[in-house]
This record gives sequence, structure tokens and C-alpha cells, in this order.
Amino acid sequence: MEEVPTETMDSRNSLTGSNCHSTDPLTAAVVPVASIENNNVSSGSSSTKPKTDEGQYIDERLLQELTERCIREGSDAPLIRTVGAVFSSYRGLAASFQFCPASSSIEKMLARAPAGDLRNIKKEDLRSLEGDPDKDEDSKAPVKLVPDVPDPAHTTVDVESLRRSLRALYAARPNVFEMINNALERLAESLSKDLCIRQPIPDELESFVTVFVIAFETILVGAVDCLEGSFPDICANVIQLPVWAQCRLVRIWAEHCKDSIHPLVQQLQQLITVTTLSLNASYQSIRINEIDIICNATKVMKLVYYANILAGELEPKHYRELDLRNTSLPTYTYLSLIPEDDDLQMLDTEGQSRQKKPEDPLLAELDLNPLDCRKPLVPYEEFYNEMLCDVMEVDYDYMAYKSIASAEIGGTSTLGTDPSKLFSFIHYPFVMTPTTKTLALYFDSRIRMFSERRLSFLQRERQRQLHQISNSSELQPANPYLSLKIRRDHIIEDALVELEIIAMSNPKDLKKQLVVEFTGEQGIDEGGVSKEFFQLIIEEIFNPDYGMFMTNEDSNTVWFNPVSFENEAQFTLIGIVLGLAIYNNIILAVNFPMVVYRKLMGMKGSFLDLKDLNPVLFNSLQSLLDYTENDMEEVFMQTFNIGYRDVFGTVLEYELKPDGDKIFVTQDNKQEFVELYSDFMLNKSIEKQFIAFRRGFQMVTDESLLHLLFRPEEVELIVCGSKEFDFDELEQSTEYQGGFTAESETIKDFWSIVHGLSMEMKRKLLQFTTGSDRVPVGGLSRLKLVIARNGSDSDRLPTSHTCYNVLLLPEYDSKEKLEERLLKAINYSKGFGML
Repeated sequence: MEEVPTETMDSRNSLTGSNCHSTDPLTAAVVPVASIENNNVSSGSSSTKPKTDEGQYIDERLLQELTERCIREGSDAPLIRTVGAVFSSYRGLAASFQFCPASSSIEKMLARAPAGDLRNIKKEDLRSLEGDPDKDEDSKAPVKLVPDVPDPAHTTVDVESLRRSLRALYAARPNVFEMINNALERLAESLSKDLCIRQPIPDELESFVTVFVIAFETILVGAVDCLEGSFPDICANVIQLPVWAQCRLVRIWAEHCKDSIHPLVQQLQQLITVTTLSLNASYQSIRINEIDIICNATKVMKLVYYANILAGELEPKHYRELDLRNTSLPTYTYLSLIPEDDDLQMLDTEGQSRQKKPEDPLLAELDLNPLDCRKPLVPYEEFYNEMLCDVMEVDYDYMAYKSIASAEIGGTSTLGTDPSKLFSFIHYPFVMTPTTKTLALYFDSRIRMFSERRLSFLQRERQRQLHQISNSSELQPANPYLSLKIRRDHIIEDALVELEIIAMSNPKDLKKQLVVEFTGEQGIDEGGVSKEFFQLIIEEIFNPDYGMFMTNEDSNTVWFNPVSFENEAQFTLIGIVLGLAIYNNIILAVNFPMVVYRKLMGMKGSFLDLKDLNPVLFNSLQSLLDYTENDMEEVFMQTFNIGYRDVFGTVLEYELKPDGDKIFVTQDNKQEFVELYSDFMLNKSIEKQFIAFRRGFQMVTDESLLHLLFRPEEVELIVCGSKEFDFDELEQSTEYQGGFTAESETIKDFWSIVHGLSMEMKRKLLQFTTGSDRVPVGGLSRLKLVIARNGSDSDRLPTSHTCYNVLLLPEYDSKEKLEERLLKAINYSKGFGML
């Protein structure tokens, strides 16, 4: 910091005026205080000369005076020269629109000191007031990789003043923003060289953060001029910052620029969409993963995404669980049996590499878990980009993700490209719609199933070679599928026994494709039999009479029975069933509250989760929290001893604290009471059951993309399906075979009947034709229903191939007959191949 001459302290205005610019320790380059006189903006001279980069800066007052002068003179030249000089220099821009943090302290000191004592103020006193350590001491301090920032969200930028200035400038002189855009382009080019070649010191990088705060606010005001100009260049610069500097920007946005987060999301979405559309228009054979503008914008949106979370409603960190993936699960490998097989070793190494969830350095630096956020500032849906997802090649994107993951453990790229140059949207799932995420999960599961089949085949071949058995029938072949043979009238017992044997002997078999066979029934499981199996087993397991789960009538949700007679192994097997359904892309009719999915993803239940599980209890506790009078003990008469019911309606008691029946809830301890009550109901009372349930779930999903791609509400979507029953959408997406077309009279009659059915009957129709009454993620159009002509008019009932979503429909001679036959078929169908 420059030493301030005593001559400049003759008046308080010289220190506390709007033009005061302090040398904050976070500012990399010390920019001398600019003087209006030096710029001649207050005079009538037309020979205004901007100062050099080191001395030039602008603020709200200066911009206003320059704008007024341009209006008087009818020329924008002075304004353009000044703005162009500042916005093209990172030192000039970093010194602009700054708070004067020392002014308030100095003003207090000056107010107390006699006028004659002002000249006796020492330089060290000023530094102390400004929060700046002594210069001599600074010079002795070692260079640090990261500057000391007491408040990680601290910024010297006066954001409100900056916004007012830019908006006023745009309203008065919008053409100036074309020059600002050009200046920002030059700035971006300069910063790119600094970041890539020169490796700036941490304090200088801190100045860059300040520059980016100002630059993004400027771009939002001049969006039209900057969208395809400086905006992509600035985005490219930001992602070159080290992690700590990017996190500084995230925290500043979350703390000081909340009003800019939503516009910034929209601006980034517009940039991605426009670039995607231009790609389609040019018919170029290039993937969006290879377009730098889209990749850079997505990376910047990740920073905005985290800022959006930080700016939302966060829960305390003690609600986080540990990393739940692959916990307490052994790694099974065939390498000891087949040490010479490179293909098998590759598959096993691949599996081990995927078991550990990739860590995001940004989240580690921010000490943030996205699940901490109960309500983001901007809804998560605003981050989806449907245009991007429509053109995304999910299979290629998945292979890029695999190549990047392989390179991290020393493998090679399967795409023949340097992994460091690959980009996968799977690492940025917030831009992907649930439909696209589900497709990526489907690819992941299918490739894993294929790998397991290939592994089984290679294992069998290696065994034959090692044992030199000429007759392969003497071998015990490894089953390439997860085969379950079930008796329909003993579905729970048979399913759980077989799954328990597999889970104990070789859990890796759970990663194989599921094939179900009902004893005594003909048919090959191509998906339809599995759907029916899951439907039947879910109906049995979640029946309150079975005693494992209980139903809350107020919320219509099922919850774990805290005093279930079933052992923990049974809950583990239920978790396996849920995991298998996700892994095999099958939708279930389960009604878990959202807290179950949050707990599966690694969070503990808290008070807010009671709203979905038990709204009556939630409202009662909320009324207790809202009560502010001092007579709480007399009004509520509530102690730390609570009562709750099991599945059979028996009332049980529990003390939230030792001697809880003697401790009344008061204004002082009501928050503690609510937290302990919620923790018991959602965590402690079902701890053993849920840990077992989660263990089974992880045995199937620990290596999948589920934890990387999906938020809890999206997991619920892929488990339960969409709640939108749009049969118009189904009609538009249906295909016809065997002579039927959309214009066939029978088809017209069919849809006329369907649209007139009740919702219950429509569900039965879906069950009859597809094997499930649930709507897949993305809507009914994803079902790809096929209606095929099954002969001319007859008395036969309609039939279906649920494995392929095919409805076989005779060409009935009247609408009445079609309706009668169709309703009879969907009302009395039960079991595979049975009416």
C-alpha cells in the first residue's frame, strides 16, 4: 500500500468520499487511488486521456459523470476510451467498483480526534484500521499457495453499486456495451495466457476472482452483446483457475450475488442451447462432448450449481452419513483361479475401479454435500437442458466416462483418445434430465450384465483348460444369468431363500441379468415375467400382515416396523429386491416416503422428513416450535418421554433422555425435544432394520452410476415411475403392425374406449399390456406400445406379450364387442399366459 501523504488529510472527504479505494489484502495488484481531476471529467475539456492500466479504474460516480458528459457533448468517445481501458485490463477492473472497507473505521477515528491531531496519524495506525498488516512484516512472510481469507465468501466488490452502474449505463448508452464486449474479449485473451503460461501467484489469482465477479455481472447486463462474444471466453478462463479460487467464486456468488444466480443459469443455458442448435444447423459430424464452448459452459454451470446449493436452505453437517457405497462388502474375484487371463483381469479391475465414488475436489474444498440442501435458491429443474440431452449420444458419453475412470487407475482409453481431452456429462449430471440419466444407468447396467456373462463363459473355459477335461458336460458351468425359480404360491419364501444363498455364496451374481421362472408355467423371461415377479413380491412384502412394514394412512406411505419379528437378514434381502428392480430397469409399486431415498443416498432423517412420513406428527411438533408463550409446560404437558405405535397398534414408550418422563418441554429445550423426537422416529427406532436394508441395496447398486447421477427425488422416480398418466401421449407414440394403422376403425374405437376409462381401469390396461401399471421415467411415450392385428373378427379375447409391450387385438366388427372383450381381458388376466 502506498504511504498516504499528510497533505491529503486536510479534509475527511479525501479519505471517506465515494472515490476512496483501499488496498485490501485480498487485492493482488495495488491500484493507486484514481483522481477525477486526473481524468478531467469534471471540466469542459474535450481532451480526456485515460490513465494507464495501473492507475485506471471506474466506479459508480465516475461512470455517471462520464455518461452525463457524453450526453452534453453528443459523443461517447470519452466513455468508450475509459471503459475500454478498464475492462481490458485485469488490474483496472480488479480496482473498480470497490468497497472502501476502511472508511467507516477511519471516519469514527476522525470524528473523535481534534482537527489538529489529524496530521499526527501514523501510517501503522491507518494500516491497522484498514486490516492491512505492516508492509515490512508482509515482505518477510513466506509465499503461500492460498491466500489467508478469514471469510471465504469475502469480496471487495460493491455488487449493488456495480449493478446500478451497469444498468444505468445500458439504459443511457447501450451501444457502449459493444465496446465492453470487445474489451472483455481482450481481457480474456490476456488472462488465458497468464493462467496457462505464467502461473500467477495466489494473491494475483485472488484479483482474478474479483475480475470474474465483475465480468459476469457485466455480461448479465449486456447479454445480447456478450453471449457469443466475450461470454464463452470468460467461461474458458474461469475453469482454468485452481480449485480454491473457483470455490472462492462459488462462495461469493452464494453470499453476495444471489440475485444473479438464476440469470446466470439462464445465460449459460442459452449459450449451450444456441451452440447446440448451430451444431445441428451446420450438419457437422462432431459430438457435443468435443465442443469447447459447451464443455466450458457446463463446467462453469457446475460452479453456479454449487453456489445455488450454498445459497439455499442447508441442514447441519451432522446429518450426513459416511460414504455408504461398497461398505462392509467383500471384493470377490476370480483372479486366483485364472491368473493368466487378461480379459478377466481387465473386467475385475474395471469393477474395482468403479466401486469407489469419484470425489469432486470442489465439494471437498467447499465442504459441501449437495444433499445438505433442503431447498435450493433456484429449482434443480432449471439446470436441465433438454436440447442438450436430445442430441447427446449417451452411449458415447458413457464410454468417455469409462475411459476417464480407467485412466485414473492407470488404464487406457477405450475410445482411442487421450483421456485428459475427453469430456463426459456424467460428471455433470445436473444438466441431464431424469430420462437421460435413466438411459445412462441402463447402459451401465447392461454393460455390467454383459461383462458378467462374458466372465462366466471365460471362467468355464479356463476351468476346462486347467483341469484338462475333454467332456465339457462334466463341468459345473457358471450360470451367466441370475436365475430364480419360483413357486407362485410360495413366492416370498422361494425368492428370499434363493437370494440369500446367492448373497452368501457369491454376491457378484446379483450383477447378472435377472431371469425368473414360475414353476409349472411355460414361457421365456424376456422382461415380462420379471415384471410380474416384482409386482407380486412387493404386494406380499409390504402387506402389513407380513409384519415387516407398516402403513401410515395419513401419508399413504410404508415405513419399517421398529419391532419387527423378522431378523435383519430378511431386511437385507428386501434391499436386494429393491436394488435388483433398479438394476434390471423395472418399476415398482412402492410408497416409501422421501426420507428412505435420502437415507439410501447417505443422509440421516431430520425433522423436515416427518412431513412426508407422518404429517400429523409433523404439524404437532411444528405447532410446539411456533408457540412463544411462557406457559408451554401447562399448555402442552409434554415430557421427554414419548409414545409411538407398532404395526399392530400397540403403544410403546421411549425416553428421549435419561429420566425423560421427569423433564418437561419448555421454551428453552423445545428445539432439542423436536430433534431428539425426529431422530428417534426416523433413525434410532429402525436403525438395525434400515442398516440391513441398505446393505442389501448396496450389494446390487454399489458399482452402478446411481449415486453419481441421481438425487433422492430422482431415485424415487426411477423406482416408482412417473405420476403423469398422459394417454394422449401414449396414443401418439404407439406403433401398429399386422395390417393396423392409426386410421383403422378398430384402432380409432380402441382409443375412444381407452380415453373414456377410469384411472383404475387405465392402470389395469397398462398392467395387461406391459406387465406393470407404472409410468416409466419420461412418460408413457417411453413404453413404445405396439398394437398388432390378431386376425379378423372372432370371440377371442385380446392377448399381450408383456415382454415386448405388444397388444394382440382381433379386428372386431363393432365398438361394443371390442369394449366388452377388452374389459374382460384386462379384468380377469392373472399370471403369465393366463387369462
